Amino acid sequence: MENYSKVRSETHPSPCPFGVAPGTPEVRVKDGSKIRNLLRFALGRMGVEPDAERDPASPARRPFRSCRLCRQVVFTASGKGVSKAITCAELVKKRVRGLYQQTLLTSDTLTDVWEPLEAAVGLDGLKVNRKLPVIWILLSKDPLDQNLPGYQAPGRCDNLWTRGEDEDSMADMGKKGPRGRFSRSKECGDPWRHMGRPRKIFMSAYD
Repeated sequence: MENYSKVRSETHPSPCPFGVAPGTPEVRVKDGSKIRNLLRFALGRMGVEPDAERDPASPARRPFRSCRLCRQVVFTASGKGVSKAITCAELVKKRVRGLYQQTLLTSDTLTDVWEPLEAAVGLDGLKVNRKLPVIWILLSKDPLDQNLPGYQAPGRCDNLWTRGEDEDSMADMGKKGPRGRFSRSKECGDPWRHMGRPRKIFMSAYD
């Protein structure tokens, strides 16, 4: 390809694979998208106020007062934006309990157009097609068909965001032991029991 230069890239996005109602918001997540802006739009369309917009005087809340509320929202992303789309979907499920989810993977067609550097050489232009993986996440307040691929029923997500007291106590026990700094000597035995008098001299430095 040293005799060619890439002129442009054309993206042919795949249609939404879900049979959603007309007017359902479709949030296209990109690598440079801000999560707070995506959440503000998605939660606003579902009738939930984000944390930053609970103040009635907040100017960011006004555009969503006139928007028609919906019961479904779709997140889609490709490339580096896939992880950000998954994060947005999980945050929406944390704010809106009881959402049904369906996840599908498709691909977009990306066409690169190459032109020869010297037209007099007799080379023709080239078009290279590539497949770009795309993720689609549907969140719905209404129940979905359980037989659909990628179906996920609503569930409790409290333990995904908070650590229980038992885990914290076990972590502290693993660091210090049940009875302080020298608690392991009781289980493993006294390492100085065969050393006689030097043990007393050595331990006196820690008393």
